[in-house]
Amino acid sequence: METFKRAVKECGLSALVSAVFCLFAVALFAVFVRAYAPSETTVAVINRVILAAGVFLPSFLFVHRERALFKGAAAGVLSLLVTTLVFGSIGGFHFTALFLADLLLCAVFGGLGALLGVKIRKE
Repeated sequence: METFKRAVKECGLSALVSAVFCLFAVALFAVFVRAYAPSETTVAVINRVILAAGVFLPSFLFVHRERALFKGAAAGVLSLLVTTLVFGSIGGFHFTALFLADLLLCAVFGGLGALLGVKIRKE
């Protein structure tokens, strides 16, 4: 039971930090978009990069020990759900076919971040 509580805490903390990171990064990027008006493709790619970095870094920092891949993937998916909820409450919910790709992207980057973090810390 203690292991489960620790896993939930790690995933929740990672998702919360990820949502805050994405919120601030997208707000800063919105200033850039307003000033320079890049193409829609550029905006979509940079939003995915922000999402990937926002999932990778907290998983890297906050997921520890055993089953890091699974906890990181869960943290990535939870991060996407929390971020979608936050942005949806601000600007309305708009689900596209890319949401499934985002789920996969977040699961992969969350798992990779957690694995790399555990390897570097040698846990």
